[in-house]
Amino acid sequence: MNQTLIPNIHDFIATIDPFDKLPKDLQRKIACCIKITYLAKGEQIHFGGEDELRYLYVIRTGSMEQRKLNGMLRAKLGAEDLFGFTFLDEAKESKQEDYSATAIENTLLYLVPHSDLLNLLEEYPDFAEHFASNVQVRLHSALDVVWSDSEKGVFVKKVSEVASDKIVVVDASTPIREVAREIMAVCSPTAVITENGEIIGLVTDRDMTKRVIVAGLDFNRPVREIMTPNPLTVGPNDLVLKASSIMMQNNVRSLPVVDNNNVVGVLTTTHLVRNNRIQAVFLIEKIKYANTVDDLSVLTPERQAIFEALVEGKVSGDIIGHVMTMIMDAYNRRLLQMAEKHFGEPPCEYAWIVAGSHARNEVHMLSDQDNAIILSDNATTEDREYFRELASWVCNALDACAYPLCTGKYMAVNPKWCMPLKVWKASYSKWVSNPEYDSLLNVTVFLETRWLYGNESFNAELQTHLFDSIKKSSVFLSSMVSDSVSVSPPLGIFNSLVLEKSGENSNTLNIKKFAINLLVDLARIYGLSSGSEKGETIARFNHAYEHNLLSEDMLKNVLGSFQFLTQVRLSQQLTALKEGKVPDNHIDPNAFGSFERKHLKDAFRIIADLQEYTKLRFVDSE
Repeated sequence: MNQTLIPNIHDFIATIDPFDKLPKDLQRKIACCIKITYLAKGEQIHFGGEDELRYLYVIRTGSMEQRKLNGMLRAKLGAEDLFGFTFLDEAKESKQEDYSATAIENTLLYLVPHSDLLNLLEEYPDFAEHFASNVQVRLHSALDVVWSDSEKGVFVKKVSEVASDKIVVVDASTPIREVAREIMAVCSPTAVITENGEIIGLVTDRDMTKRVIVAGLDFNRPVREIMTPNPLTVGPNDLVLKASSIMMQNNVRSLPVVDNNNVVGVLTTTHLVRNNRIQAVFLIEKIKYANTVDDLSVLTPERQAIFEALVEGKVSGDIIGHVMTMIMDAYNRRLLQMAEKHFGEPPCEYAWIVAGSHARNEVHMLSDQDNAIILSDNATTEDREYFRELASWVCNALDACAYPLCTGKYMAVNPKWCMPLKVWKASYSKWVSNPEYDSLLNVTVFLETRWLYGNESFNAELQTHLFDSIKKSSVFLSSMVSDSVSVSPPLGIFNSLVLEKSGENSNTLNIKKFAINLLVDLARIYGLSSGSEKGETIARFNHAYEHNLLSEDMLKNVLGSFQFLTQVRLSQQLTALKEGKVPDNHIDPNAFGSFERKHLKDAFRIIADLQEYTKLRFVDSE
């Protein structure tokens, strides 16, 4: 390589992660090793299998697209992005990458030879983690530098750093008495149950109390009779973020830590709460034991800290939505319990249901309230007054906890959305059979509802009635399609982004109104058409693909667009929060690089194509 190029190469790599974490002398040594190659648009990298042919790739200019071997988009990369980390994994049996990499425009690459990089990192072992093949390890090393706040930093700790190594592993045939003795001897709250070398169950000290002592079970019975079967597990190198998400989503308190099918530890909520650096992860536990609205409202900064950590950690939008939804669920349930205590026992059965993004498990920092009450059919006028007061108290309390009141008044405090089950059914029948604008808006808001509190069967019965009504309607689906394609994504005739021209949001675009909501509406249509009972946008599109309503290519493009747009939205919310501003849905494309703007255009084009396809399939074909 021409030696005169080395200073320019050094200056470039010294500004990008993870090279910027290295001492200058190591940066210079790496710069001297770099090879330069050029790829024309459409040209693919041929990954080598021999040590001397393997590289860490750095994109100097241009962009690359990675696809998994099954054709699924893995990532799109631009200038300053790196790939090829798995080549650095000595334990990896196959030295062949499990994806392809293709230039999507003319691209200049810097190649750092695998062997040279490993040799240099042996001289500087403290910096090896920055180049680990495991993305979670790299994330840990990178984010530790960025996150000085201890509440957030714990998200990128490894499970092995927090979990207890005091473990009890017993065979399923072991008598309960013996298992109890081992638990006491080791001071472990959990025993992992195995059979033929496989983990088949879990028993906690709580199980011993509830299922043995209280139930009066014979202590000589085999432990398999009281175990919780098929326990969820995590690996020692998994992030605490992943483990905490699993715990919250599945309401479990213990997770065996498994490495190559060997139990190496156990992670429990008790272990984690003892570590004062992780309490934000278990915000839900705090919510459960709050006694006043003030107790709950002061937890808002912790909720924001969790959101910031998730977005900063590049966690996928669907997981962020699930975690934030679980927190919002906890607020609702606790406030309903408080309200019942305040107003007295409910005079009749009821169900508290949620709608919109809350029902879809897609909550974010801008999510407002969408809720309703289904009353028992025997509810009296006096009963309805009780629930009006209860709903008013809960909705205002949620607002005090930074879950804003719905501007469209789709809340249980509105008498229109606090009705007996039979009235709800009649309303749904009317909306579906006569889908004018107001009716269509009402039914789309409450088309995806999720039970949260009270009598769960009320919501199940109402949803069954709704879907039966839709099946019988000859006009409802086509009306939904016509409505969903009435708003177009913001692309101009020459593929330019169409921005607002005046007002306080001039030169921006509303990513919710003109992009994300369009995909949510289309997913709703495909979910109904394919008979999906799930509310999540991604799940609905997947169900449609499984029922041959979408091709594989269409599914990949649509999901990729939805995930990208969601990430843009969440990142914009994060930026606003960091700057002390109130987040909104307006983004300024001019603040993005050319690569991000191109992605936006691609996503909008995919939405427009899906709208056209949907219209042809469901409206024009009739």
